Amino acid sequence: MNTLWRSTIAFDKRAAKSFIRINDRIRAREIRVIDENGEQMGILPPFEALKIARERGLDLVEVSPNAVPPVCRIQDYGRFLYEKEKSERAARKKQKVITIKEVKFSVTVDEHDYQTKKNQAVRFLTEGDKVKASLRFRGRQMAHRELGYAIINRLILDIGEAGIVEFMPRMEGTILHAIVAPSKKQEAPKPKPAAPAQQATASTAPTAPTAPAVQ
Repeated sequence: MNTLWRSTIAFDKRAAKSFIRINDRIRAREIRVIDENGEQMGILPPFEALKIARERGLDLVEVSPNAVPPVCRIQDYGRFLYEKEKSERAARKKQKVITIKEVKFSVTVDEHDYQTKKNQAVRFLTEGDKVKASLRFRGRQMAHRELGYAIINRLILDIGEAGIVEFMPRMEGTILHAIVAPSKKQEAPKPKPAAPAQQATASTAPTAPTAPAVQ
């Protein structure tokens, strides 16, 4: 009895964690039932569907609570959770985690340093990350903000189609910054080189015979 009680508590905790109603927790008056083989069993009261599930050694799981009536499936609940977690893990692996890489400039940045940081920004964008271009004004430089705006705007122009401006240059305290996101444009497909057989045929094609020279 104690073992059964403990297993029931653990079972209920799993159900509560996943917010899925199962078995006698299903409150609807009528439900649409699908059996373990995916076959429609029609609309039944929950107690009748649960009786069928228990006779087959399975559970009654509410899979579409917002449907009218709710849809429930007869299946092994442990197996259902395993497949659900497996599909969620696969979906997370496919998701691209976008990070923001910062590239810092100064009002007195020289051309070489500018080109280096511009290339870094382009590389970050092509790798799928966002770029935050920031420029800090120091002391009297605050009186010449147009110089900072000129640098950040130049960067945006030089990045070109590699990125899309998400936030235009703006001031926050003594820092001017803009955020550029990766462009969704795809590169045009490159023309395929001629097949070796075609190249060989073209290079070995017979030439028309030439008439002998008249002495």
